[in-house]
Amino acid sequence: MNHFQTILAQVRMLLSSHQPSQVQALLDNLLEEELLSREYHCALLHEPDTEALARKISLSLLQKGDPDVALLEWAWSGLQAPASERALGYKDRGGSGPCAAMELGPLEGGYLELLNSSADPLQLYHLCDQLDLAGEEEIELCSEPDTDTINCEQFSRLLCDIEDDEETREAYANIAELDQYVFQDSQFEGLSKDIFIEHIGLEEIISESVEVLEETGQKRQKRPFPEELPADLKHRKLAEPITVPVVTGTFLVGPVSDSSALPCLSPPALFSKDPASSQTQPEETTLPPAPPSGSLLSCLSLPAGPFQIIPALPTLPQGLWQISGAGTGVSSILIYQGEMPQTSQAPPSSSPAVHSLPKTPERPGSTSPFAPSASDLPSMPEAALTSRASTTEDEMPPTQCPAAPEVSSKLPKWPDSVEQFCRSLRDKYQAEPAGPEGILVEVDLVRARLERSSSKSQERELANLDWAERQPARGGLAEVLLAAGDRRQPRETQVIAVLGKAGQGKSRWARAVSRAWACGQLPQYDFVFYLSCHCLDRPGDTYRLHDLFSLGLQPLPVDNEVFGHILRRPDRVLLILDAFEELEAQDGPLHSACGPSASEPCSLRGLLAGLLQRKLLRGCTLLLTARTRGRLAQSLNKADALFQMPGFSAEQAETYVLCYFERSGATHHQERALGLLQDQPLLLSHSHNPTVCRAVCQLSKDLLELGEEAELPSTLTGLYVGLLGPAARDSPPGALQALARLAWERGRRHHSTLQEDQFPSEKVRAWAVARGLLQPVPEAPETELAFPSFLLQCFLGAVWLALSSEIKDKELPQYLALTPRKKRPYDNWLEGVPRFLAGLVFQPRARCLGALAKPAALTLVDRKQKALTRYLKRLQPGTLQAGRLLELLHCAHEALDAGLWQHVVQGLPARLSFLGTRLTPPDTHVLGSTLQAAGRDFSLDLRNTGIDPSGLGSLVGLSCVTHFRAALSDTVELWESLRQHGEATLLQAVEDKFTIEPFKAKSMKDVEDLGNLVQIQRTTSSSEDTARELPAVRDLKKLEFALGPVLGPQAFPKLVRILEAFSSLQHLDLDSLSENKIGDEGVAQLSATFPQLKALETLNLSQNSITDVGACKLAEALPSLAATLLRLSLYNNCICDAGAESLAHVLPDMVSLRFLDVQYNKFTAAGAQQLTASLRKCPHVKTLAMWTPTIPFGVQEHLQQLDPRISLR
Repeated sequence: MNHFQTILAQVRMLLSSHQPSQVQALLDNLLEEELLSREYHCALLHEPDTEALARKISLSLLQKGDPDVALLEWAWSGLQAPASERALGYKDRGGSGPCAAMELGPLEGGYLELLNSSADPLQLYHLCDQLDLAGEEEIELCSEPDTDTINCEQFSRLLCDIEDDEETREAYANIAELDQYVFQDSQFEGLSKDIFIEHIGLEEIISESVEVLEETGQKRQKRPFPEELPADLKHRKLAEPITVPVVTGTFLVGPVSDSSALPCLSPPALFSKDPASSQTQPEETTLPPAPPSGSLLSCLSLPAGPFQIIPALPTLPQGLWQISGAGTGVSSILIYQGEMPQTSQAPPSSSPAVHSLPKTPERPGSTSPFAPSASDLPSMPEAALTSRASTTEDEMPPTQCPAAPEVSSKLPKWPDSVEQFCRSLRDKYQAEPAGPEGILVEVDLVRARLERSSSKSQERELANLDWAERQPARGGLAEVLLAAGDRRQPRETQVIAVLGKAGQGKSRWARAVSRAWACGQLPQYDFVFYLSCHCLDRPGDTYRLHDLFSLGLQPLPVDNEVFGHILRRPDRVLLILDAFEELEAQDGPLHSACGPSASEPCSLRGLLAGLLQRKLLRGCTLLLTARTRGRLAQSLNKADALFQMPGFSAEQAETYVLCYFERSGATHHQERALGLLQDQPLLLSHSHNPTVCRAVCQLSKDLLELGEEAELPSTLTGLYVGLLGPAARDSPPGALQALARLAWERGRRHHSTLQEDQFPSEKVRAWAVARGLLQPVPEAPETELAFPSFLLQCFLGAVWLALSSEIKDKELPQYLALTPRKKRPYDNWLEGVPRFLAGLVFQPRARCLGALAKPAALTLVDRKQKALTRYLKRLQPGTLQAGRLLELLHCAHEALDAGLWQHVVQGLPARLSFLGTRLTPPDTHVLGSTLQAAGRDFSLDLRNTGIDPSGLGSLVGLSCVTHFRAALSDTVELWESLRQHGEATLLQAVEDKFTIEPFKAKSMKDVEDLGNLVQIQRTTSSSEDTARELPAVRDLKKLEFALGPVLGPQAFPKLVRILEAFSSLQHLDLDSLSENKIGDEGVAQLSATFPQLKALETLNLSQNSITDVGACKLAEALPSLAATLLRLSLYNNCICDAGAESLAHVLPDMVSLRFLDVQYNKFTAAGAQQLTASLRKCPHVKTLAMWTPTIPFGVQEHLQQLDPRISLR
């Protein structure tokens, strides 16, 4: 008998019928029973191939001699979660911890299905009782596990039914053959004793239990089973008397012969080993068992000699049940619910060799199941193939019945070094920054997604979601970390990315995550490592995975014991990589080469590539924060979840200002500081960025402390000049220019950190640190410094461009990044430089550059100003893309130059489209200011801009804006807000300006939003005395429907129900490249609306799977459009001769029809001849496109000769 193939088939069946968490439960169970080594268990957890996993488990089970019992136990207990995922209060194998409730229905099929089910045997017994006793009202059933009784007659009938089931008999016959082969074959002689007794090591437990049984003096009468012996030899093998008592996890079976009356004992006294546990937290608990019912205690008859303990069913009622019967071959069964000992099963050195074992098919490596080959464990060292963890268990002294003793269950502790490291890590992250640095205003992250930048490009970028389409993570940190749980594959790394513009607060949020773990808010993780990517870029060095956790300044070194703990449970590790864009300077980490294992050295980029490619530390959670620029979006294309940092709202900005002055001890300046901010609308709009909000607070505090008439500057350039002016006045000679040069050069290399040896002198470094222009990098050595904010680095870079003689005048315009360059384009990584550069060069010297540099350094500024003026005045704002046009408006606003401002305002086109361009609050403010200064009427397209409701209201409320398009959902939300605030005049003005012409429905949301718009019109008309149509609905003339073959048939009925509201509709296009397939049913629904579509001129029904049925329905309704319809297209449908005949019949009635397209249909020459004959009666028709492959070309040429209006192209 081929044991390997038999075992492999069973393992395949179990793996295919259970969830991934239950597969992990099987591996955990095999580890607890020491059927696997700890290293091999870890390797199997990370095995992605199900077939390879099944083969490895089969080889390991073949070593143990009786795999069916272990697999059968796991199949019964399949509903339990893996041990590593259970709560601390959970107690394995029938403990006092809580158990998940199951709902059981009537059993279906044969009893063989029970072997593969995950049902709780206790609840099966209760179900049998309830089914048999359903009609007996006088019997009361108790659900308490220690007071329930088992109907033994029902249990007997259960065993009888098992014998009658043919499939079950066949299964037991196979088990009998396996038993005979294993225990009676000559090559396995003695294996049963070695593997099942000495290998488990239970002689001491058995002897102690027998001694306890002999000392007690209670006796209970047995209840017999019905006699029913099998007739065939296979079942007689199963029915032979058991000569060796067997104790399963919950069953003790012994023979009737040679039994003596033994007194009963308390359940915990039967087994005196502490149960093994797999809890992850270092904790000790004492779990007292519930006392068994006295009515269930029974005597136990045991023969002299050894017996076997095999772990089995984990959940049974508390107490003892004894069942026996004559003639069945089963003398007595003692059922006991409680924790069973997990004993060591290390194979002894004297284990017999096993010959002729099969080699795993199609897998190179060793033929021995006891030592898997290196190909089975590609990432494990050879020492892990045979090593086993030695465990020791404390014996619990037996106790006497009837007193119920306390059972002490000691959970495994972490090693001292691991526990100490974890404690020190928590202490480090718990430290909260003092003063304003510790301010954290809670902002809900928003779910984000990537989309292609254009139809012809494969590059992806963040999509600009409509305001109503945004999905804030209101569940906080827990929702973010569980965002991809439903799509996460078992034992797979989860990658979560938090993206946002510079200064939005991503790094502060990431540090708050580590602080939350230190405070116990993330119990699903044993370790959280916060690593700033500022300190990770070390070109030229090689690293191992172990080194990654030591790159940051950890309070204690990550020794081998701590690292080993991390490798064993990577699913309980959260790795935070902050400022991930720092690693995108040259090549993306995802495209770097990494080592095949954690022990092989590779570059740092290769190490991170292994993490992101899910090759290293597989199963951990990676949390990345980064800016949304460059190639990063392409690198994160396969991230499990994407979130975007939205920035502050107006209310959150005010909250930050109040908290800043409260933490600074200047609460008496709070109201005044808010007043200063509200007096400058541009800075107020910029305050949605936390970095700018903090800079405003710093400058406001300095101005208010001077006691003079305080006023904030009106531009972003003036804000940073005010912050750096005092520091520049007391700086060493040339220090500011030296620091500005470093900021520019590091920014060109996409870096914001500085090494100690990069400063021109120690005085410059000391001055920059003392004035707060540089600060130490978190988690980095003290020799590494960074700019406190990205905007400050941009400002210093602009200072260098404005003051440096190394930058030629003709090169300066390229740094405004307003026109693309084909050769050596400027990547504009320092995206704030253009606005600061325009402000520094054009603003008056006295209050700008004069406050930062001495007069001698300003000699070159005039020449640079002239060069920029010539460049900007040559630009035509109407020819720029939307993003560059916004940048030009910001530069003109920062410059405060009247001539430049007038040139930009006059060059604006009347129709401004920002479709697909993100509009932030500063963009909205600057755009509104420009439109007001122009003094002309404008039409705005604000779709897919992500504009907030307040910004949308401020723009469309301008008198110079006559028409606007925006997302339907956002516009409806704006109307509701205006209606609630009682702004009736503004509401009517906004309704009159809104237009949706032309409208293209590309998603189900578009159709639903259009329906909501129509519903608002109907509701408004019914509530007012005079009917008033919304201009957006009334004036819609072109409507396209392109949802594709899946959503098209679902959404089209919704569209049909609102079509009659569009009284001016002239063009209805139902054609799509992906085919909408509205079918005959959709055509029938559409035809019913023709009487209301009195202005329809073009009807396109191409590629919609229309057959003769739909064509006939259409022909019946077409006379309703006879006076207006000019063009009708039925291209590429399934119309046959009957449909062509119906169209030919109605064609003379269509007096306004000029063009009919019926190409690529299925009608034959007969249908074509009928259309041709009807065409002779229609002199008004100019073209009939009729080419179709089902008509011979000669026939089509003949028809064209008869009437030249027939087109065959």
